[in-house]
Amino acid sequence: MALAGTVALAEPPLQPYAVVGDSIPRPLTGQPGDPDAGRRIVADRQEGLCLLCHSGPFPEQPLQGDLAPALDGAGERWSSGQLRLRIVDARRVSPGTIMPSYYRTQGLVQVAPAFVGRPILTAEQIEDVVAYLATLRR
Repeated sequence: MALAGTVALAEPPLQPYAVVGDSIPRPLTGQPGDPDAGRRIVADRQEGLCLLCHSGPFPEQPLQGDLAPALDGAGERWSSGQLRLRIVDARRVSPGTIMPSYYRTQGLVQVAPAFVGRPILTAEQIEDVVAYLATLRR
């Protein structure tokens, strides 16, 4: 129920995807993402929140995380499909991970009210982040 004077926006449905082994081989949007937009998402402490746990090549960002693998070299360690699955639903690869599922809406616990019923990132944003991480080589 929307309050008077507000419009309730319907969330777009999640794009279907197929998990093959330890990856989602096909882009969620059917096209590659924008690496520059992906870098902005990863470095943004309000949007991607990646730097709370990860560190990476972001000299402008102080206080990067050390709870998770460094993002430097991610494009050498994992394929785009493997990166995609880790962002979409890291628990499929590592059941005990603390990394949030960025593109899942069901079966989650401790979800902030703003994210109930919607993913943290859109399909396009996932593809942008994948495109950026794939460029990270040592």
